[in-house]
Amino acid sequence: QTHTSPPRPSSHQAWLSFLGCPASLLLLSLLLLPLGLPVLGAPPRLICDSRVLERYILEAREAENVTMGCAEGCSFSENITVPDTKVNFYAWKRMEVEQQALEVWQGLALLSEAILRGQALLANSSQTSETLQLHVDKAISGLRSLTSLLRALGSQKEAISLPDATASAIPLRTFTVDTLCKFFRIYSNFLRGKLKLYTGEACRRGDR
Repeated sequence: QTHTSPPRPSSHQAWLSFLGCPASLLLLSLLLLPLGLPVLGAPPRLICDSRVLERYILEAREAENVTMGCAEGCSFSENITVPDTKVNFYAWKRMEVEQQALEVWQGLALLSEAILRGQALLANSSQTSETLQLHVDKAISGLRSLTSLLRALGSQKEAISLPDATASAIPLRTFTVDTLCKFFRIYSNFLRGKLKLYTGEACRRGDR
């Protein structure tokens, strides 16, 4: 008696099966987001998965640790403006959600400008190692991905909906840094502070 093997699933069926698994979809999203590629079928509230934000926080802290004892190749030839990441939790909770969103968007934009400027300054230095360049590239990619994730969450609309935003919004507090280590410390603090606070509340509002 002969036995016939069951037909093997086609590559298309296998791909659909892969996408049907939430864990696989999360993995695919994390792989494609840093490349700036759209993820078909990715949940619009992907940033509500705590593992996603924690991954970027981990990258920022690793970069901070690597540059902490760096003497050569880690200094900028000019000061770079970054957002003040200090959070008054009492004032933050009393703040309108639109104002919170605006502070997060302004902070992300300023950090993105800062690291791009830092990359340009380091490109002119012969002392910058490949390891440092890798962490800078990761930060640029991470900020782009976080911007996309926030846009998918709809927070950009909240920031824009602030009545007369430019006139009534409290100006974003800033200061300057002159080394990569200081930048990555600010980057890490921003992710663990304002961004995590805002997305946590936005995700809870969406679940209600």
